[in-house]
Amino acid sequence: MISHLRPALVFVGGFTLLLGLAYPLSMTAIATTLLPHQAQGSLIRDGDRVLGSELVGQNFTAPGYFHPRPSAAATPYDAMASGGSNLGPLSQKLIDRIRADVAAAGMAAPVPADAVTASASGLDPDISPQNAQAQVARVAAARGIAPARVAELVERQTRQPILGIFGAPRVNVLALNRALDTLAAQ
Repeated sequence: MISHLRPALVFVGGFTLLLGLAYPLSMTAIATTLLPHQAQGSLIRDGDRVLGSELVGQNFTAPGYFHPRPSAAATPYDAMASGGSNLGPLSQKLIDRIRADVAAAGMAAPVPADAVTASASGLDPDISPQNAQAQVARVAAARGIAPARVAELVERQTRQPILGIFGAPRVNVLALNRALDTLAAQ
C-alpha cells in the first residue's frame, strides 16, 4: 500500500511547490519587473496620497464632477462586493431603476446608455465620450467654467480603441475629474 501512496504524495508535494509557490512567485517577479505600474494596481497618486486606481471606478456624486456609470455593487464601487445585478432585460426592477436614473440624470434625450446602466462588475472606471459630453453643462455650471473649456477637456481625456480596433472610445472618470480640478485651479 505504501508503494502506491508514495508516488501520489511525491506528485502532490511536487506540484504544490511548483504550481502553488514557484509559478506564482515567478509571475509576480516578472510582472513587477516588466509592468511595475500595472502590477502595483495602476494606482493614481497625488504625492504620497493614493487617489484611486485607473482600473476601479470611484463614486463621484457632487455636481461639479463627472459621474461614473451606476454601480451594481451593494456598496457602490466596493471592490469587495463587485458584481452585476443579474437582472434581465425584462426585469421590472431593472426597468424601474433605469427609468428613475434617466429622470434623475438631468440630461437631454437621448441619455447615453452607460449613464443609466451598470457594468458587469459594477466597478467600471470609464464612461463613453457621449456620457461625458452629456454632463458638460452640469459640471461647467457647478464649477463656473465655460462649457467649451470643459468640453475641450473631455476631448483631451478621451482614449481611443487600442490599435484603433479593440474596444470603444472611453474616458476615465478619475483622470477626467483630476484634470478638471487642475483646470479649475488655474
